[in-house]
Amino acid sequence: MSDLPEYVLDRVFDAPREMVWRAWTDPELLQRWYGPGIETIIHKFDLKPGGVWLNEMKWGGNSQYQKVVFQEVSEPEKMVWHHHSSTDSDWNPMTNPMMADWPRLLLTTVTFEEAGNTTNVRLSQIPMDATEAEIACFAEKMAGMGKGWGGGYAIIDEILAELQA
Repeated sequence: MSDLPEYVLDRVFDAPREMVWRAWTDPELLQRWYGPGIETIIHKFDLKPGGVWLNEMKWGGNSQYQKVVFQEVSEPEKMVWHHHSSTDSDWNPMTNPMMADWPRLLLTTVTFEEAGNTTNVRLSQIPMDATEAEIACFAEKMAGMGKGWGGGYAIIDEILAELQA
């Protein structure tokens, strides 16, 4: 299918590109903002093509596991990854238990464009190998995706302020 929905979020951060890149790629910083409002545990973060990021998000007595496989890493300009949005605790991809029609795999691209002392970040996500139901679910949920990313980005603002202090 050629007309896949694409979620795009553009955001300007008031910090140099290398610092914004660090907020996205330093596991200590990344776990602070990824999944705002819940505990994020990064079990592995191997930032290179073919490397994996194994992520657990915990709330209450629940955990959701996600696996990312990096496809392209061009520091500090660009990261491309395949995002397995739900896995079991052994990191095997599975259907999302909270939303059965959510795409199992997303192509995620994040670019970092330097603009003086600010950085323009563009996040793009597109369903991969998705069924019609998964594509429809993604298209329907795109309007609300900015809430989660926006919450994380607000925490990035705080991290960047700390790093620049």
